Amino acid sequence: MDRKPDGMADAFADEAALREAYGEPSEIVRRKQLPALEKHCRNFIAQSPFLCMATSDAEGRADVSPRGDPPGFVQVLDDHTLLIPDRPGNKRLDSLRNILANPRVGLIFFIPGVNETLRVNGWARIVRDGEALAPLAVNGKAPLSGILVTVEEAYLHCAKALIRSRLWGEDYRVAKGDFPTLGQMLADQVETGRSVSELDAVMEESIRDRLY
Repeated sequence: MDRKPDGMADAFADEAALREAYGEPSEIVRRKQLPALEKHCRNFIAQSPFLCMATSDAEGRADVSPRGDPPGFVQVLDDHTLLIPDRPGNKRLDSLRNILANPRVGLIFFIPGVNETLRVNGWARIVRDGEALAPLAVNGKAPLSGILVTVEEAYLHCAKALIRSRLWGEDYRVAKGDFPTLGQMLADQVETGRSVSELDAVMEESIRDRLY
């Protein structure tokens, strides 16, 4: 069942109210939104091993999916086109089903150690061109499909969020033994009839044998 946030007395009602409270962006902030990928955007993507992809279905229900591989796993085909490999996952196909219903996508690229991020918005479609997907193979395995993104806008985002979170530092790093395993969490969330050790073994086997 869909649930919307409860109303609050001081909630902003429209953009005019937001602007009154926050003010307007500076000229440089406006101008750094680009209609295509220039050399710095292309270099950022070439060095990024991780991105998050936002999609939504025909009714506007949103989803964000992580994607990762060695740096350069996203191919820049030209200044307006990206090709993202779709690796084996949980077979929910949330992102792919959403793209079929609503091709709008938003991407945010990360580079470990770099506090700036790159946002890319555009249109996507799912492709199965074997020749195009062949260069995206890892361990001799090409992806079953790729997500072809037509870039509408690109935006280098400032470092404030990653500085505040100290994402690349040790300050908030959680020791492995101090956080429950996925098997432990699944055992609490879902009635599977399996023990925590069995669930952890299933996850480990999937990562070991079906990463690509």
